[in-house]
Amino acid sequence: MKVLHIYRTCYPETKGGLEQAIRYICKGSSEQGISNTILTLGAENREYDFEGSRIIVVKKDWELSSNGFSFKLIKRFRELSRSHDIIHYQYPWPTGDLLSLFAHKRPSLVSYQSDIVKQKVLKRIYQPLEQFFLSRVDRIVASSPQYASTSKNLIKHSDRVDVIPLAVDESTYPKVDDDKLAAWKAEVGQGFFLFVGVLRYYKGLQYLLEAAKKNGLPVVIAGDGPERERLEGYITANKLTNIKMVGFISEEDKVALHTLSKAFIFPSHLRSEAFGISLVEAQMFGKPIISADINTGSSYVNINGETGITVPPADSQALADAMNSLNNAQDKAISYGINARQRYETEFTNERYAESYIELYKQLIAN
Repeated sequence: MKVLHIYRTCYPETKGGLEQAIRYICKGSSEQGISNTILTLGAENREYDFEGSRIIVVKKDWELSSNGFSFKLIKRFRELSRSHDIIHYQYPWPTGDLLSLFAHKRPSLVSYQSDIVKQKVLKRIYQPLEQFFLSRVDRIVASSPQYASTSKNLIKHSDRVDVIPLAVDESTYPKVDDDKLAAWKAEVGQGFFLFVGVLRYYKGLQYLLEAAKKNGLPVVIAGDGPERERLEGYITANKLTNIKMVGFISEEDKVALHTLSKAFIFPSHLRSEAFGISLVEAQMFGKPIISADINTGSSYVNINGETGITVPPADSQALADAMNSLNNAQDKAISYGINARQRYETEFTNERYAESYIELYKQLIAN
């Protein structure tokens, strides 16, 4: 079986959460005999093999609101759609919706990652293409039951929606030596509340800073992004010495910080945060989680009172209280961490993830 994956980027071209999700689908299914090709955009034309998959990069001509395009992409896509058995799209990516108009008739599915929340004007222009695309694919995959039941798009097409939660592959994470741990311990200490991710508007980090200002507990924020300057300005203006922003980090650094941390904190407060793969990473490391309950995949991963604490979104006082609760009850934090690791092993391993997609691929071929 040959599967063609379509998205604007992929791992290792870039290394975000969705890129990892595509990576793990391909890696896990390749190990089970599926032949995967990823068609994507980039700075130059090139092709190479990675973890058993063929990656084809087409040079991007232009980009509008993070939506890249290339005229050569249409020709390359049509050629590849002819030689593959299944076409696997990712939403949202309007260019992918457009490409579907040029596909040879093949079974198709789309992994629905998030509603479009911020670009409201462009969404109105794009909506006819979006709805035409969603009505034509054979199956739509939501990443959590919560998102499937609350997204207007998914409710509209509920008769074709499957739920396959995201996952991470523990075998791809590096081991950390004692020197690396000692270096990070000297820089940020240990027993802190950790956030890892891109610093975007929907991550709710302003509420985390306000919470840390209230309770004085140590926080480490790892990552870079458009909100960094504003966050650093708040820290400086309020002289918050308990918060350390360490910028973009390597995978080895991430493992070290998780090892040294007390808990993982995830204050995303808008539906743009459809799942939060970093939550699954935290559970893999056996860490209790504090997260905002926004009725998306993040609410599926972190179970209040079992794997951590959930709080109302955009509520800095609730965040501060939850941090105090974990800080003052070590037994509770340890228990949540044990439960978190068990939930990872049950729900979020790459074996489970890949097998779920392989089964769906087989159903599409059979039908």
